[in-house]
Amino acid sequence: MSDEQYKRNSIESKPSLKDPVFNRGCCKFRNGFVPGEPVLNHSASKLNEFNWMKDFEGEQSEKQPLIAEVRFKNDHKDFYTYPEELDLHEGDLVAVEAAIGHDIGIVTLTGDLAVRQMKRKRFRTPLEEMKKVYRRARPNDVEKWLSAIALEDSTLYRTRTIAENLGLEMKLNDIEYQGDKTKAIFYYTADGRVDFRELIKKLAEEFHVRIEMRQIGVRQESAKLGGIGSCGRELCCASWISDFQSVTTNVARVQQLSPNPQKLAGQCGKLKCCLNYEYDAYVDALKAFPDNVNLKFKNGDAIHQKNDVFKGIMWYSYVTDKGNIMAIPVEKVKEIIAKNKKGELPEKLEDYAITKEQHTNTNEGYSEGDLKKMSD
Repeated sequence: MSDEQYKRNSIESKPSLKDPVFNRGCCKFRNGFVPGEPVLNHSASKLNEFNWMKDFEGEQSEKQPLIAEVRFKNDHKDFYTYPEELDLHEGDLVAVEAAIGHDIGIVTLTGDLAVRQMKRKRFRTPLEEMKKVYRRARPNDVEKWLSAIALEDSTLYRTRTIAENLGLEMKLNDIEYQGDKTKAIFYYTADGRVDFRELIKKLAEEFHVRIEMRQIGVRQESAKLGGIGSCGRELCCASWISDFQSVTTNVARVQQLSPNPQKLAGQCGKLKCCLNYEYDAYVDALKAFPDNVNLKFKNGDAIHQKNDVFKGIMWYSYVTDKGNIMAIPVEKVKEIIAKNKKGELPEKLEDYAITKEQHTNTNEGYSEGDLKKMSD
């Protein structure tokens, strides 16, 4: 078959990809599949990569196969080898090796950057044991693939009903059919171990496919399903984060954030990953601050209330008047501490203050910014 005939048949013999059932973690679809052209608009894909080494031609051993990263549904990706004659490019639909049968995926990275990505993700499978890309997807492959995708939503809803009837304490998040329509992966979250032997038996009878149950964490669930964060942007875990770093309450404390779980928790119910972004900057800035010790004056002792880290200000108030807090520059605080160590007592706190705030039980004395924070 000539390239022109293959191109014409691929358009005429398969469903259109603009059909809303086509969902591999991307919100923009092309009007049709043409071999050699990108299938999806990758700027809208979950965990999309930009191949900045696309035009770089590195040294390639004749015996060493090429590496491609292939994306399936949402954040599901894997690495495959392919022969040089395939000449794969980002966006190509390919048929790849599976445990049994074959799957259909979308090429996201090729060349040297795919090798670097494999090292970054600590992909340990030896090169000779890696699965292979069989070929570019044929029209009948794409047609079967799309028909399998069309079953995912109905299968998910039906499975949830079956699991609920069995009284299983689990939450089904997503279902991914294999490209050849012979296997389905069921992603779920659960607080403990789940005995789903009876569930697998009923699902196999219901859908006539091989069943794989795969448990994921709540952060992986958010990455897989996506969403919009409180900042108004797409969730970081769904757009670019692939390595989850632990977030502790100490991170929020160092950044002077209010310990409010409703504001500090993300959609996954865990502390927001973005709390880590500025943590190092706060730690470096706080190195210039002295310990939060009490200051001694002839008028009385003053206690520390809060810090303005990037303005280099520490707020203090008298022990006997905690509602009247005053801003003292870090250098002045160090000067007072040095005098106290020598046994000297400055006259009063007001002599060093550059700003004062009067906190009472009413709104009087609060700035406009303070009231806005309280309303938030």
